[in-house]
Amino acid sequence: MTTENDGVDALTEQPFVTHLLELRDRLLRAVIVVGVIFASLFYFANDIYQMVAGPLMAHLPAGSSMIATEVASPFLTPFKLTLMSSIFIGMPFILYQLWSFIAPGLYKHEKRLMIPLVASSALLFYIGVLFAYFVVFPLVFAFMASTTPEGVVMATDIAKYLDFVLSLFFAFGIAFEVPIATIILVAMGMTTPDSLTEKRPYIIVGAFAVGMLLTPPDVISQTLLALPMWILFEIGVFFSRMVLREKKRREREVEAQDEADTDSQADSAADAVPKRPGPTAGAPAFVTDPAFEMDDTTLDPERFKPLTEAELEAELDAIEAVEEGGDLGESDDEGMYDEVIEEKLRRVQEFRDQNEQVKARGLLYEILGEAGPEQAKVARNILNQLDEDY
Repeated sequence: MTTENDGVDALTEQPFVTHLLELRDRLLRAVIVVGVIFASLFYFANDIYQMVAGPLMAHLPAGSSMIATEVASPFLTPFKLTLMSSIFIGMPFILYQLWSFIAPGLYKHEKRLMIPLVASSALLFYIGVLFAYFVVFPLVFAFMASTTPEGVVMATDIAKYLDFVLSLFFAFGIAFEVPIATIILVAMGMTTPDSLTEKRPYIIVGAFAVGMLLTPPDVISQTLLALPMWILFEIGVFFSRMVLREKKRREREVEAQDEADTDSQADSAADAVPKRPGPTAGAPAFVTDPAFEMDDTTLDPERFKPLTEAELEAELDAIEAVEEGGDLGESDDEGMYDEVIEEKLRRVQEFRDQNEQVKARGLLYEILGEAGPEQAKVARNILNQLDEDY
């Protein structure tokens, strides 16, 4: 991984020590930012604690207050709360440093998915904390104050109260990440939206079980945690369907691109194969030549007038004279190829002399697919003569 992308190939493998050094730099920046925020808030540590303790203080009996049972609690408890508040406020910058560390190792489509997930996960965590402070705490503390036995003074220790509210903040913040977890599971292929929908009854029961474990032993806080988890699960299923459709669309595009690349490579390979010399531009195609039709119909005598033996010999001598004189201006390769055709015609004549009609016909069909107009004309006339002799 690299910290800068200018002129650097993100796929270049870096040494392990380089990754450690970059991780150290990222963590150091996050610590510095949290330290600056803490230094700015430390003067208001007691005010911050009073604000967090407000939901409980509002439901304490008249004349009652919170207490500190340890010597250092009046200092350490606001200090701890201020530090946690600094981390809470600096969480966007911490997540940005984490993203900057892992982003170079991700593909482009993974980056498009991770950016909204990271941003929405931070937002949902904040919403969970605010939901606990403004909705859950007033109901829970009102319930606890109303159930306090007669003769018992409700005076909560400040350190115990801080541990209690921090645990609830963390529980609700994590619980509100259910949509993100659902989307990630579907994107990784570990489950599907339809499978999650079928398991909805078990998930509802699990949400109430988690609410029982993460909240105080009262029905109100348990229900207030379980219901949002269920609703957020349904939201996660809805968005996971969109993510799954986008994933399938991207896979189809990749498959189509692969097929196009394969076809292009096949066409390039076919074009690269050298072609053997064929008939000249005026020669008819092998498969469309009437003389090559493999059926029992006889050739049209008006179209192919048979030559006598003397005419055939004269025709061959004329072709040889033209080739020797070079009047056609053909290249050396074409002249060599015509010599091959002439040699095949001589072999045809030898097969006829030996009464090997089948071999003569096969060689003539081969000549028709390769010869020029003049040589093809000779081959057709020989075929016509063979048909008449037969």
